[in-house]
Amino acid sequence: MNLKRIEVIGDDEAEIGEATKRMSENYDFVVTSGGIGPTHDDITYESIAKAFKLPLKLHEETLQRMKTLSKPHPSQKNFSWDVPSPALDAKLRMVRLPIDDSRDEESQVLWVDENHWVPIMVVNGNIHILPGIPRLFVQLLDKLKPVLIPRLENPEGEGVYRVLFSTPMAESEVAGYLAQLATKVEPKGIKVGSYPRWGRKRNSVTLVGRDKEYLESLVPEVEKGVDGIRVEKEEDADESSDEEKET
Repeated sequence: MNLKRIEVIGDDEAEIGEATKRMSENYDFVVTSGGIGPTHDDITYESIAKAFKLPLKLHEETLQRMKTLSKPHPSQKNFSWDVPSPALDAKLRMVRLPIDDSRDEESQVLWVDENHWVPIMVVNGNIHILPGIPRLFVQLLDKLKPVLIPRLENPEGEGVYRVLFSTPMAESEVAGYLAQLATKVEPKGIKVGSYPRWGRKRNSVTLVGRDKEYLESLVPEVEKGVDGIRVEKEEDADESSDEEKET
C-alpha cells in the first residue's frame, strides 16, 4: 500500500470537512485519527457529517457496548446511565454517529475488536474514523486488516523488492545525490527513500521496485554515492560502527 498524503488538521469544522471530502475524492482509503471523544472540541463526527450532509444518530448498539465494556471514572462515583447529567451528555456525544441511510449500516459501523466498544465509522465508503489514543488507534487499525487486505491488488507484495543501505552520512549530505538518483530511476518504477535513525550513528536509504535485476545493478553505485553498505536489516551495520569507534 502506498501512502499518498498526511495532513494535520486543527479542531476546525470547515477544515475537517474540506479535507475529508477532498481526500475521499482523491484516494481510495482514508483514515482520520482523533476528535471523537466527549469534550466540546471533539468535533470529527459532526464535521464529517455536515460535510457529507449526513445526520448524527444516536447508535443504540454502540451505546449498549459502551455501557457493557466501559467503566465510570473514579471521579464519577454517582454517575448513572438513567439520570440526566452533564457527564451523560458528554458520553452520548461519542455514540452519535454519522449514518448514511442509503448505505448498509453494517458497512458503516465496523466492530473489529470485541474488547472495545468504539467502532470504526466508515463514511462515503472510504473514510475510516478512528480514535486518537495512539494505543487504541494502532489496535483498531491492525484489526481492520481483514477488511482492507481483500481490496489490495497485491496484498502479499509479490514481485516488489527492496534494497536497504546503511550510511554514516547525514541526510542533508546525501540529499543532492539521492535527488539525482531519483530522477534517474523513478521513470523505471524505482522509488528512492531516505530515513533518519534518531539516536543512531547511521541512517538508512532504500530502493523499492519490481525490476529486481535493475535494482541489483544499482547497488555498487548507491553504496558509493552514500558512502554506505548494503544490509538486510537497519541495525546490521551498527555493530561495525561501534567497533570502528573503539579502535
